[in-house]
Formats: sequence, structure tokens, C-alpha cells
Amino acid sequence: MSLTLIIGDKTYSSWSLRAALALELAEAPYSELLIPLNRADSKARILEHSPTGKVPLLQTEEGPVWDSLAIGEYLAESFPEAYLWPRGEYARAVARSVCAEMHSGFTALRTHMPMDLKRDQALAEIPAEVQADIRRICELWAECRANFGQDGPFLFGHASLADAFFAPVAARLRGYRVDLPAVAAAYVATIYHWPAFQRWYQAAQEEQLG
Repeated sequence: MSLTLIIGDKTYSSWSLRAALALELAEAPYSELLIPLNRADSKARILEHSPTGKVPLLQTEEGPVWDSLAIGEYLAESFPEAYLWPRGEYARAVARSVCAEMHSGFTALRTHMPMDLKRDQALAEIPAEVQADIRRICELWAECRANFGQDGPFLFGHASLADAFFAPVAARLRGYRVDLPAVAAAYVATIYHWPAFQRWYQAAQEEQLG
């Protein structure tokens, strides 16, 4: 299977990171095409590959798959032996629920704490709506760890698409030096020890931004 992932800057593109981690979970060989964001020609270059003008996009032998959640589902179906979703019907339903909540929610966090893997500085003040998002995220993580995390340090024990979706959030919370409850802090540490995340993070540190 020939796969190419179209991504944006590794420092900033949280959705690209999610798709890349999904490919790592699938252990699928793929090539990568990085298109720098926030430049005069960025949209035009992305439109050469993506009908939405956004990244990520996974180019498959059959055609393009866009949107990180769709990419994750495509890989889960293409590589069932990799268990990108956790085992068990209810666990999978909850994992899909938390991914969907991440996919469509937490607008305040996205707005005030955009992903920046080079950042290591707290905000002067965290707005109330961002604090509410952070509380909800910590609740989600604690519930997943308590109910499904017995077999490992990830949200559902083993690494899954749920972790791919929340890895950029973990990076935000560390980069903005947010004080966290013990369970959430331990989960952030788990993400930073995840080899798939480490590879992306190191590449971001070496990235030359225009």
C-alpha cells in the first residue's frame, strides 16, 4: 500500500500530528510532504492535494482521504491487526466519543493556546473559558484511565487513536506550563515518552520556520 501524508509545519500543525501518530500506530510505511503554513502560497500549494485547502490529507492508492478523524478510521479499517481503536465494543464507543469531542470542541483552548512545540512559557492569565476546557479534558482523561487504562499508561491502556487525538492537547498543556492534577500530569508525561510523539517533537525542534 502506497501512502503519502500531506502535513503542515510540525511545530504548529496539531491536526497533522494526529494523522501522523495514527500512521505510526498502524505501523504503515508512508512518505511525507510538508507544506509550510501561513505563507502567501500555502493555500494554493495545499489545494494541489487537498479539496478543502487544509492539512492533513492522506493520499492513498485509491485517492485522497482528508480530515484527521477520517484518516484514523481509514487506517483502523486498513490495518485491523494494529488495534488503532481499543478492544471491546464499549471501550471503542467511548474512544470514538472522546475523539469526536476533541475534534469538534475545546474552541477556547484552541484559540488561546495554539499548539507550538517550541513554546515553554505560561500565559500571563488563563481565561475562564480555557480553564473550563482544561477541567473537562482532565475529567475525560481521568475517566478513561480509571475505566479502561488498566493494561498500560495510555487512555485505554495501549496507545490508540484517542491518544493520537489528545497528544497535541498534552503538548499545549506542557508548553503553556499549566498546573495539572496528578492523573493528567502523568498522562502528559506518557505522551512525551511515546516514541512516535518523540520523533515528531524532535523534528519540530529542528524545524526552520520562515
